[in-house]
Amino acid sequence: MEVENIKPWLFRVQPYQGESLSHFLGRFRQANDLTPTGLGKAAGLGGAIARWEKFRFNPPPSRQQLEALATVVGVEADRLTQMLPPAEVGMKLEPIRLCAACYTESPCHKIEWQLKLKQGCDRHQLSLLSECPNCGARFKLPALWVDGWCQRCFLTFAEMAEFQKAITNE
Repeated sequence: MEVENIKPWLFRVQPYQGESLSHFLGRFRQANDLTPTGLGKAAGLGGAIARWEKFRFNPPPSRQQLEALATVVGVEADRLTQMLPPAEVGMKLEPIRLCAACYTESPCHKIEWQLKLKQGCDRHQLSLLSECPNCGARFKLPALWVDGWCQRCFLTFAEMAEFQKAITNE
């Protein structure tokens, strides 16, 4: 089946401000009941989708790859580029980090939380969480987030905000 034959049947997903590519791809796949392989085939990208969902951007996505993905997901390539880390900034692949206060306002994983230089949330002046404060489970990849809660104990990300510590500038 060619991409052109299935494209009209795909549900569109609008990206959130600051959303990571991993989280966006996961939301798009969930809305359309696609696996990483299925989305990769539809876009002609092979295994790149699975790599990108894990924040593996070495080599970084090319303009041609982003344009192919843009055709399938219905989001401009320039907008997809904004979901990537800046070229000169290092990424922290693990652990997955979260500002629960931000997630309460906009339910998505922000790319800035995975930057090596980022220790806390600039907006809320809170430390980033890397595990559930209730049960200690590490967060899954953002592409796998479905309901905004811990996969082990079901504490919501919104409820986790009360466990975040304030950042002190001393």
